[in-house]
Amino acid sequence: MSMSAAGGATLPRAPRFDLSILALVLAGTSTFINVYTTQALLPFLRHLYQASELEVSLTISATTAGVALAAPFAGLFAESLGRKKVIVPAIFSLSLPTALAASSPNLHWLIFWRFLQGLCIPGIIVVMIAYINEEFVGRGVGRAMSAYVSGTVFGGFLGRLIPGVLATHWQWRYSFLVLAALNLLGGWGVRNWLPPAENFVAASTVRDSRRDAWAHLHNPKLLAVFAMGFSVLFGLVGVFTYVNFYLAGPPFHLNPAQLGSIFCVYLLGLIVTPMAGRFMDRAGFLRTMLLATVISSCGLILTLPLHLWTAILGLALFSSGMFVQQAGATSQTGRVAAKSRSVAAGLYVTVYYIGGSAGAAVPAWFWSHHGWPGCVGLLWGSCVLTFFLAWASER
Repeated sequence: MSMSAAGGATLPRAPRFDLSILALVLAGTSTFINVYTTQALLPFLRHLYQASELEVSLTISATTAGVALAAPFAGLFAESLGRKKVIVPAIFSLSLPTALAASSPNLHWLIFWRFLQGLCIPGIIVVMIAYINEEFVGRGVGRAMSAYVSGTVFGGFLGRLIPGVLATHWQWRYSFLVLAALNLLGGWGVRNWLPPAENFVAASTVRDSRRDAWAHLHNPKLLAVFAMGFSVLFGLVGVFTYVNFYLAGPPFHLNPAQLGSIFCVYLLGLIVTPMAGRFMDRAGFLRTMLLATVISSCGLILTLPLHLWTAILGLALFSSGMFVQQAGATSQTGRVAAKSRSVAAGLYVTVYYIGGSAGAAVPAWFWSHHGWPGCVGLLWGSCVLTFFLAWASER
């Protein structure tokens, strides 16, 4: 307990640093259990609704489009209201459309509820980027950002595994109810353990925030970082959307539960991402991005041979490299943006999730005409492009 200088009144104990790190992990987890929920279900939904690959992939791109649409507004609100006052309500509100998705009578309603999920998400991911870059200066921004990204990795894994298992053994609709409950638990932890922002300075007016956004859009280094975000999520969503159709077909013939278990490769991110954060703090941003690009590129090529274990190894390497690129790009956003970091983060997230929407839709043509090798060629190019954009952001 600490005593005030005047009067000797007892002040409440501030949350310990380890609990603040846990809160970052929970924020990432409770957000990303919702983003890619239907990926492992795509072949199942295609059969259930007699739809095309592009139509069922809208259950992914609708969410990412909602995120892209709402992200700039979340950044503007956070510059006026504060960080935690936006993050916590956003986590709790996300539970409602997640639960309602279980009631979807057809594919169109499922896409609608997925879009509403996307509208809630920027209040967490946009503001968290600014929060970390402001509150962890001198305590290891790379470590804190890696903890948050590790939470997103774990959430992405659970959000794919749980629906796959429930769709195979019980009922696919139950998955949305389970994820909504987990989201509420995560929100409770963030509310209690995430410390209030101490270094936040509110924008005097919304006009100031708009002016700062305009300045960000004229910053060449920041534009390169935004393009990095587009490329990273384009690759991640593209690979982990269309690899489900690849692995559900011959010679693999995997069911939804088996497809969901493939996302165990995401768990490597829990080891790789914190290590990358420490490496980035010591070796620098550009060297870290080069290493990540080499790893993810090699992993993508390893998915081409028609052997399940080779494909799994390739996906593990690809995802690990991409998580490092993601952590690097989010850290670079806060570093390059000298002020109004929530506004910069909102713009970054908008471009990032436009990339995700494109990654769910654009490879459909390559899949239809050239199969998985065509998708690999497109997505490998996107992976390599990310490094050159990282280099441009440092020039």
